Amino acid sequence: MPAVVGVPKEVKDKEGRVSLQPDGVVELVHHGHEVVVQSGAGRISGFSDEEYERAGARVVGSAREVFEAAELIVKVKEPIPEEYELYREGQQLFTYLHLAADRRLTEFLLRKRINSIAYETVELEDGSLPLLAPMSEVAGRMSVQAAAHCLESPQGGAGLLLGGVPGTPAAKVTIIGGGVVGTEAAKIAVGMRAIVRVMDINPKRLAYLSDIFGGRLDLVLPNRARTAAYVRESDVVIGAVLVPGAKAPKLVSREMVASMRPGSVIVDVAIDQGGCVETARPTTHSDPTYVEEGVIHYCVANIPGAVARTSTLALTSATLPYLLRIADRGIEGAAREDPALMRGLSTLGGALVSRPVAEAHGLPCTEPEEALGL
Repeated sequence: MPAVVGVPKEVKDKEGRVSLQPDGVVELVHHGHEVVVQSGAGRISGFSDEEYERAGARVVGSAREVFEAAELIVKVKEPIPEEYELYREGQQLFTYLHLAADRRLTEFLLRKRINSIAYETVELEDGSLPLLAPMSEVAGRMSVQAAAHCLESPQGGAGLLLGGVPGTPAAKVTIIGGGVVGTEAAKIAVGMRAIVRVMDINPKRLAYLSDIFGGRLDLVLPNRARTAAYVRESDVVIGAVLVPGAKAPKLVSREMVASMRPGSVIVDVAIDQGGCVETARPTTHSDPTYVEEGVIHYCVANIPGAVARTSTLALTSATLPYLLRIADRGIEGAAREDPALMRGLSTLGGALVSRPVAEAHGLPCTEPEEALGL
């Protein structure tokens, strides 16, 4: 059955990404679907309303018109309270959700009986996360850029150049988590000639990082004492921890933060999932930092939105094949046929079908197979 796919303009602070670029519209229309795009949705990413119209989309003036017309809403970021009243009961939603850190949104989706799949929990058989990886790559690389900027004296930082110059020491960067975010952060930090350490609980991951970096990293299996020691002597700490679908564990305590030199920097990339640093709280691109225990905290919850075009191109290239399946079959039908999408299910017909989210909020969980009648 043909679907009406809605693309509203993102509303989070300085969020310039768009969930579908014009060539994606061409694909959806070719498959017999209708696409409704809010005017200006692609502007910051460099896509005009005219490009969407030439691709076959219907461009409308308001988000309300998109939500009224569409059965399937495709977004980049999770709905915020100001958008809740736009959703119809039983509507379908495909976007980043990060529900383990947001009980209010979880309860809203359940109350409205929204069928939802979260980009970040779509998972392949090998455990990889194909729709999270592109934005993790961007966020990891940008985390080091942000840290380097925050270290500058005019920003209140310690006045350090990340890589130093001959005759002066480079800054010490500790990256907690050696997954996609941590690996990309390490690439940029090493490239800027910082002293880089990566901590990860998986020895195999550390062995992999040793191979690809050729000994240019200090690689550590963490425990509490080691983490405290490394944080204390770091100029920059980057939180790059991910437990798929679950709330991030608090691995850096307030006491550890307080032990850092004043003007040091923490970038908590895990803030979407609640953050892995005890003193971290979400910030925005308009007001990206605050100081806690003398340490600058950069905790922007949508880091890739600052490089909107790069991020949109990377994200939509990954999401489009899955979006086509969902448009063709609906969320229920697509999840029945594709195990990766089944793993990405968050809510279905008023039931919470993500165990990590249920555990984070103490809510009952229905197994996806049961909810789908399999």
